[in-house]
Amino acid sequence: MTSDSVDAAGLSPHAIQTLPTHLAIIMDGNGRWAQQRGLPRNEGHRAGVRAAKDIVTTCRRLGIRYLTLYTFSQENWGRPQDEIRLLFQLLVDFLAAELPTMKRRSIRLNVYGDIDELPLAAKAALQRAMRQTETCSSMTVNLALNYSGREEIVRAVRALIRDGFAPDAITEEVLRTYLFSGDQPDPDLIIRTSGELRLSNFLTFQSAYSEFFFTDALWPDFTPEVLLAALDSYAGRRRRFGLTQEQLTP
Repeated sequence: MTSDSVDAAGLSPHAIQTLPTHLAIIMDGNGRWAQQRGLPRNEGHRAGVRAAKDIVTTCRRLGIRYLTLYTFSQENWGRPQDEIRLLFQLLVDFLAAELPTMKRRSIRLNVYGDIDELPLAAKAALQRAMRQTETCSSMTVNLALNYSGREEIVRAVRALIRDGFAPDAITEEVLRTYLFSGDQPDPDLIIRTSGELRLSNFLTFQSAYSEFFFTDALWPDFTPEVLLAALDSYAGRRRRFGLTQEQLTP
């Protein structure tokens, strides 16, 4: 099964009714995928781009309104320069190829992170794509680029101070509006691939009440079928947000 054939019919009736509004994914394992196949790491990243395209397509078809992909963390700048250059060239190529489709399918592109520090070509491609999709309304794809969850909070607090907020006026709701996610809902479900069991500085504030799904699948092997399994798992959970089970029972 490919993303072209996956739709809500692949989910249980309950899962169809309880799809996450906001799904976030930590895409991990490109390098290990390539190593297992005796390929250069770069081939893993190329395979990862293909997987990302399939997952965006599938989420759009299922009706998931917000999808956030952890694309490049601030810590990733420590990787080899050749690998970093390739990653951003893949981003530029992806946006050039997929922008017409995003506009046709009314998919808005957004970025979590500071794009001013990105290579010029990547920054220009992102700005162009965001500008041309800013009125799209069927789905929002957030790319977490040059992103750090902790730094996002520090950045927001500094902005609040610059804007003259008194300490008592800084509430959770006010702070939220200063985050990259703005008025978007917090992620209902966060998926991490490759068997790792940590957030890695991803959506530190927004993940407070998120559900988690961990899979051993390396990111290039994260197919629409694995996504459906994660969504079925999510549908079987009862989100209590601090309440008791008895309080939620009708």
